[in-house]
Amino acid sequence: MKNLCFLLPFIALAACSGNASEPADAFMDALRAHCGKAYEGRVVSNDAVDADFASATLVMHVRDCAVSEIRIPFHVGDDRSRTWVITRTDAGVRLKHDHRHEDGSEDAVTQYGGDSSAIESVQRVEFPVDDYSVDLFNREGLSASITNVWALEINDQIFAYELSRENRFFRAEFDLTNAIETPPAPWGATE
Repeated sequence: MKNLCFLLPFIALAACSGNASEPADAFMDALRAHCGKAYEGRVVSNDAVDADFASATLVMHVRDCAVSEIRIPFHVGDDRSRTWVITRTDAGVRLKHDHRHEDGSEDAVTQYGGDSSAIESVQRVEFPVDDYSVDLFNREGLSASITNVWALEINDQIFAYELSRENRFFRAEFDLTNAIETPPAPWGATE
């Protein structure tokens, strides 16, 4: 009995960490299954501030798929400046936004995002804003963004990207049933 009492905390820790990693791994695998493919999407939210996005052709391209990192350029019309970077971490999944100028240099507002909160579904992961991003947003005069929560969803039909905070909601959905021609590389990337 004494040995069992000694082992119980380790068994519980292993069980909890094993369960926590499975949804994160499954989520990454679901994204990785689309590597090399591109999909067209549309804005499905109705915030007036997103009119430019809603009227543009939206394309996501699951371009680079390493074991622990997936890079998904997000094109808005001819603007290829955005890439979502999804990284598998020890605790879950991280989402960062890599913004570049046409010459490939980093934008002043880049590398923002957050780490996944508890992953309860292999289809939806939420990313509350991290401390780095809060500091960046404050420094750049974007204080409305310091409560951002991003979400990514994937199932057999759609991939969705979402941003929410008080008085702000943006959601774009991409049709995973219809791959399109692969777009040019994002600004700053090599072919």
